[in-house]
Amino acid sequence: SSSSKLKQHLHKSFSESLMEDNIKDAEAIILQWISPELLDSSSSSSSSSFCCISSLFSTGNRDEARRFIGAVNSLHSVMVKLVSVNPASMKLVRAENLMKISMNHLSKEFYRILKSNRRYLDPESVSVRSRISDSESDGEFEIPKSKGGRGDEEDADAMADLKMIADCMTSSGYGKECFRIYKKIRKSIIVEALDQLGFENLSFLQIQKLEWEVMEKKIRIWLRAARKAVTTLFYGERILSDHVFSSSAAIRESSFAGISLQSALAMFSFPGNMAKCRKSPEKIFLTLDVYQSITELLPKIEEVFSSDSTSPVRSQIAVTLTNLGEGVISMMDEFESSISKESSKSLISGGGIHQLTRYVMNFIVFLADYSDTLSEIIPKTPLSHSPEENSSSGDVNSSSSSPLEKRIAWLILFLLCKIDAKSRLYNDVALSYLFLINNLNYVVVKVRTSSLKEILSNDWLEKHEAKVKKYVAKFEEIVWGEMMVMVAMTSFPTAEEKAEEIISRFSDRFEEAYKRQTGWVVPDPKLRDEIKVWVGMMLIPSYSEVYKKYRVGSRNNIGFAPEDIGNYLSDLYFGSGGSGTASSIHSSNSI
Repeated sequence: SSSSKLKQHLHKSFSESLMEDNIKDAEAIILQWISPELLDSSSSSSSSSFCCISSLFSTGNRDEARRFIGAVNSLHSVMVKLVSVNPASMKLVRAENLMKISMNHLSKEFYRILKSNRRYLDPESVSVRSRISDSESDGEFEIPKSKGGRGDEEDADAMADLKMIADCMTSSGYGKECFRIYKKIRKSIIVEALDQLGFENLSFLQIQKLEWEVMEKKIRIWLRAARKAVTTLFYGERILSDHVFSSSAAIRESSFAGISLQSALAMFSFPGNMAKCRKSPEKIFLTLDVYQSITELLPKIEEVFSSDSTSPVRSQIAVTLTNLGEGVISMMDEFESSISKESSKSLISGGGIHQLTRYVMNFIVFLADYSDTLSEIIPKTPLSHSPEENSSSGDVNSSSSSPLEKRIAWLILFLLCKIDAKSRLYNDVALSYLFLINNLNYVVVKVRTSSLKEILSNDWLEKHEAKVKKYVAKFEEIVWGEMMVMVAMTSFPTAEEKAEEIISRFSDRFEEAYKRQTGWVVPDPKLRDEIKVWVGMMLIPSYSEVYKKYRVGSRNNIGFAPEDIGNYLSDLYFGSGGSGTASSIHSSNSI
């Protein structure tokens, strides 16, 4: 038993002797960079009266920095062993004091590197270099590789130094102290960067009080700032945090969250608060821009804010997208309501295109450019009510139609019902039909020549094109039907006196029809030509035949010459001004 105790004593003495040698070795290296007087000072004074001989982590001292870190790590190992061997040892007290001043020194070096290398550690530089690095490897959030430039070298050196210090302080039990310094510096960089991007952290009450023109400017600034913030600012900070604190998952997550969480929540709550403010149709496009921008950034956002500690950001974005989507639906409802409430009784000169038709269709065409975004937003729910006209036409109730197609078709149906009601304000039935033709044709052309063609079905387009043709046929029958019957009668054998009577009556009716339509308009050149060509084909050949057959014009100068008919037709449907092509004929024939 005595022999065993002696062996234990000798072993303990030998171990303590080795640990004392290790402490002395570590102390010798550490005191090359820290004033020796601090060893005999109290812990409180060592914290306040710290001074270092020179900067340890400078370009010429990098090997010495590694020796210093190695000495501190060795000292920590000795302290762990001393606690298990002899917790009351004075050597442990000396080692602890040496560890405190070493940590204090490393804390200040950590602060100095962060502070003096802000230029080389800005998030944009880090994120750009990381993307280059990622293109060369499969790893995520790798340390940017130096490409040889001075900025690249300083960037890489600074990141390596920070990681070296953070690893040492964390393994020595001083990770929280290291994190506090890091958070203080890097959080301010995030705030300053967002400020430089023009982003203002406004409360909901402040946003509510903004005029639309001011809010519109702030939203456009937000669109630019958000993309930059996600792809460079937050992304770069995530890379830096992950690299510096790679040895501790807990500190790594809390580090990035502590730096970015508050700013990110402010950034992504702004559009959600904006969407809850006053809603009017003209705001829908900028709201869709914001929704679209967030959804495009979503994969990057989920990558950068992937940890549990940053889950509030993902939750905020989900809430913001919901608010934006509800805002879009509300604005579409308001737009539909504005169509329904439009009650002007003023007639459009010449049966032209109503301003409501232009406004609604231009609005819907712009909506169609956001078809992918709208498809995500518009709910798959049946429409609750239908316009008075065409409620059973199948325009919006097809079971195979997408929610977006139904909603767009619904809005157009509202418009067409409104246009149909306005057509009844005209006293002239023919002009009423011309108004319907022009407005429905405008709708069809807008659909055919825009993104709406990809949303609405071919059946929809064919159905409404057929309706335009139906209206045109009815219009031509009302205006030109009697004259068509007259010239058809001349194809049968008849007496010359009867022929003269028909020609005279035809000319009178043609003159009346021309004067009636001189102020009428068909704005679409293609449709205008189609109407005139068809009328000309129905009238001129038959009229010309009887005119020449009975030589009516050469004997009694009765009626119009066939070429005059063509000239007058060519002058129609340009509006009150006319085309000017038949003005001289108009005067000479006193029509």
